[in-house]
Amino acid sequence: MSQTQENNLYEHHKLIVDPGQKQIRLDQYIAGHLDGWTRSQILKVAKEGGIFVNGKQEKPSYKVKPGDVITIMLPEPKEPWEIVPQDLPLDIVYEDQDLIVVNKPAGMVVHPAYGHYKGTLMNALAYHLREAPVFADPNLRAGMVHRIDKDTSGLLVVAKTPQAHAHLAAQFAAHTTSRKYIALIWGNLKSDQGTITGHIGRHPKNRQIMAVYPDGSHGKHAVTHWRVLERFYFTTLVELTLETGRTHQIRAHMKHLGHPLFGDKDYGGDKILYGIRSRRYQQFVRNTLEILPRQALHAKTLGFVHPRTNEQMLFDSPLPEDMSAAIERWRKFAQAYGDSEDFDVKNL
Repeated sequence: MSQTQENNLYEHHKLIVDPGQKQIRLDQYIAGHLDGWTRSQILKVAKEGGIFVNGKQEKPSYKVKPGDVITIMLPEPKEPWEIVPQDLPLDIVYEDQDLIVVNKPAGMVVHPAYGHYKGTLMNALAYHLREAPVFADPNLRAGMVHRIDKDTSGLLVVAKTPQAHAHLAAQFAAHTTSRKYIALIWGNLKSDQGTITGHIGRHPKNRQIMAVYPDGSHGKHAVTHWRVLERFYFTTLVELTLETGRTHQIRAHMKHLGHPLFGDKDYGGDKILYGIRSRRYQQFVRNTLEILPRQALHAKTLGFVHPRTNEQMLFDSPLPEDMSAAIERWRKFAQAYGDSEDFDVKNL
């Protein structure tokens, strides 16, 4: 592709349109087949001349046809393991010669990707673990065995050696690890505990989020167990245990139940979904959303078998300040609301 060579572009993705594919816009097709890519990112790359169909530059409005070969070219080389080390603060919960457990803050991307090449957790770990054997093997993606979303906080384990990586990855694949999350959800769950079972796959209309398919027609098998910790009339604090680890599993499962995570913009939780018509209540919710402008989800505990000693390891992390503050506001609201329906939320 001489034009791409002249422009110093590098191939990052190649997609071949499936037989039987209906004719849809090029940007829509790419968004539905590349994880983590938004329509705005695709439009930006197209504007910069980085999207080709059958070797020819095409606009986002191009209608894809079966057999089309779509190539996405970017100015940066495609070397996801060439992570730039950055001296960034790390909240290290545990570390030994084999692995490291960190408490990731909300807002930090785990692994570099398009639009997030720096400032990620892996950039920070590349600096902290620059002598670790795992960074010498490009196929291990620097020891990563699981992830959590950018705006979810909490615990992650990263391998420091190829042996530890293989051992930990096998545990996650076999679903033998222990992972518990704390979430603040909209609504008042009828039961004190329960289980959500339903395949999770891409949403049919919005490919940036996931949907639940109870009949198993799409996606992958997913199971989430939940337990009520505290009730605040219109929101509920819950503990969630993952039996599987699908993309957006908790967020999609709770949305499916009709109880999206508080503050979750992608799944509708950034709107007032339950409550009363009081202006003060409406303002109270808006103020609380400003305190916690993300999904109220924290990966609180993480358990696994140590890859060298076979010891059962279990780690716990405190709730971050923004989530704790939002929960405390709802707790005070519930107390005021329970005392009297003429409650006053001015000082909450």
